[in-house]
Amino acid sequence: MDYTRFYHALGYGFKQEDLLTTALTHSSAGTPNNERLEFLGDAILSCIIAEALFERFPFASEGELTRCRASLVKRDTLAHIAQHLGLGQYLCLGGGELKSGGWQRASILADALEAVIGALYREAGMPVCKHVVLRLWQTQLDNLSPREISKDPKTRLQEYLQSKQQPLPEYRVLTVAGAPHAQLFQVECIVPCLSKSTYGNGDTRRRAEQNAASQALTLLTALYHDK
Repeated sequence: MDYTRFYHALGYGFKQEDLLTTALTHSSAGTPNNERLEFLGDAILSCIIAEALFERFPFASEGELTRCRASLVKRDTLAHIAQHLGLGQYLCLGGGELKSGGWQRASILADALEAVIGALYREAGMPVCKHVVLRLWQTQLDNLSPREISKDPKTRLQEYLQSKQQPLPEYRVLTVAGAPHAQLFQVECIVPCLSKSTYGNGDTRRRAEQNAASQALTLLTALYHDK
């Protein structure tokens, strides 16, 4: 495959193209695939972004830095950058993923970008990898403000309940539907001081829990406001 345009967008040209090909090979296409490189890339990316935030925001608290890092390494951010690189057109997918449009799926794009970062680290080392990552994340870093990154709904719900001296919520997975690569979770959030549970759906358990927590927080705010 001709990676010329991809190299230009990435800002780096791989000497070991088989390493890049592995990084772009989804598990549905067999082995070798990008799962191990994804594992490595996830850790490398987190380290690079954490250091960049530490240096850029010297007065930010640990909590603010943690939330900033989470916003920069989350799936949606990775998928957006992968789309900008045109990464989807270079993916090697199995027949099922090809038919279902896997090259456009956020989770697959995000995982592949992490794998590319892992491959880049393996070939060129940390200095080059860091340079490429910071260039790709430049816009996101420039537009970031630690004080404007809000806490996720689960954290806000927990803190709200603690401030009211109420028991913490319990989350239960009710259903998991769909194929392994396109699952839909339904989660129940049980808050003892509320008369009814809230429910959330999402393509991951965490997203479903966040949705349920957000609804519970809305009900709690109304409940205590009325009092």
